[in-house]
Amino acid sequence: MFLGLDCSTQSFSALIIDASKGTIIHEASVNFEGDLPHYQTSSGFVHGDLPGEVFSDPLMWVEALDLLLTRLVESGADLSAIEAISGSGQQHATVYLNDRFNSTLADLQSVSCLKDQLVSCLSRPLSPIWMDSSTAQECEEIASAIGGNDELCRRTGSTATQRFSGAQIRRFSKLSPEAWQDTAHVHLNSSFLACVLAGKSVDIDHGDGAGMNLMNLKSGDWDEEIVNITAEGLADKLPALKPSSTIAGNISPYFVEKYQFNPEAKVALWSGDNPCSLVGMGAASPGKMVISLGTSYTLFAAMNQPVTDPSGFGHVFGNPCGGFMSLICFSEGALALEKLRSELDITWNEFSDAAMSQEQSPIRSLLDKQFLNMKARGEWMGQSPGTIYVTGGASKNQGICQTIANIFESNVQRISTSSSAGLGASMRAAHATGDFSLDDLEKKFTVPDSESTISPNPETVTTYQNL
Repeated sequence: MFLGLDCSTQSFSALIIDASKGTIIHEASVNFEGDLPHYQTSSGFVHGDLPGEVFSDPLMWVEALDLLLTRLVESGADLSAIEAISGSGQQHATVYLNDRFNSTLADLQSVSCLKDQLVSCLSRPLSPIWMDSSTAQECEEIASAIGGNDELCRRTGSTATQRFSGAQIRRFSKLSPEAWQDTAHVHLNSSFLACVLAGKSVDIDHGDGAGMNLMNLKSGDWDEEIVNITAEGLADKLPALKPSSTIAGNISPYFVEKYQFNPEAKVALWSGDNPCSLVGMGAASPGKMVISLGTSYTLFAAMNQPVTDPSGFGHVFGNPCGGFMSLICFSEGALALEKLRSELDITWNEFSDAAMSQEQSPIRSLLDKQFLNMKARGEWMGQSPGTIYVTGGASKNQGICQTIANIFESNVQRISTSSSAGLGASMRAAHATGDFSLDDLEKKFTVPDSESTISPNPETVTTYQNL
């Protein structure tokens, strides 16, 4: 059995799979706001004193981990049967730790909780997360120093981006120089939690590391020039970069004694939530594309070589199963649909009927513009997918899926999953042991909904080609 953990913005969840049988054995979750109200978060985060600042507390994450494992045990999960563990973390969030971190991890005591033992290791009490948009000045400084955003994108896969780790790190080093001096290690949410599980400081994986504006895509290592520009002394504070399939070591004795894990259980490097979702959606190999139709839309796909977006809208991250992945985020996609539906005062079924119609209407116009724009913005990826997997609430709407099929000239298949990131993490754990092939795991865990294939309408395809 294999354990996948997912530390997202609002919750910390666990999913245990039997990789041989292709079944999900146990699931559990901790909601930050509801289960840990003493952190006084709103949907798992807090706002800072300055405009655009958004933080989470790393101690909340480790307290949630203790509670999550307790719930798994109480639900009857036999954690001694877990062979390997990996995880998914919200991308870009940075954790700042002092020189006591390694020695504390090596001496974790099972009679005490993680939070109380790790509190003295933080050189910065709060972690800026992916929602933080306070770094416009720092982005401009980094891009200018390296020769412009085109050069930064060519090297790292993204232009200087607010919410990304590099700008967050630079801002902290400028605003809190003494605390920065006290910082010995800069980890991501994902690598920090992997450290806790392994009982030692571990590496950052290529999947999540590529979302920092610091990793050189061609070398797979930190870009020395960009690292030095970002913050003084940063090079000495960053862990090494390693492939996502790297086994960091055995699980810490803390978890063996407290939750009865097998002491030989392996900890594979964690990755980011988007890279893990790529795996959990069965799209880790080139030739497939995923469109997530959530509050915001995301378009992502695996790629063999790092092709970057010349317009600067898209991003390139590492694919946890090797190679790279592209990603573009389209803000508030589903919110626009809901706003129009509300204004027209119609049901979702009526919305879907209008979407299927060939007659021009406000609904038809909105959907056409959304997905023609998505296709145009994604042409830099160089992908001609045979299949597009769709997920998220709006994927249940037949008219929306038919529009995607027609515009992209591809078959569309729905995949219903409550936790593609957590499932991807558990699949990655199994894959990292070398006992299970990616193809085998995808066939067992990422089969599209039966009879869900939607094919493009040839007549309508011609209309869109002319547009």
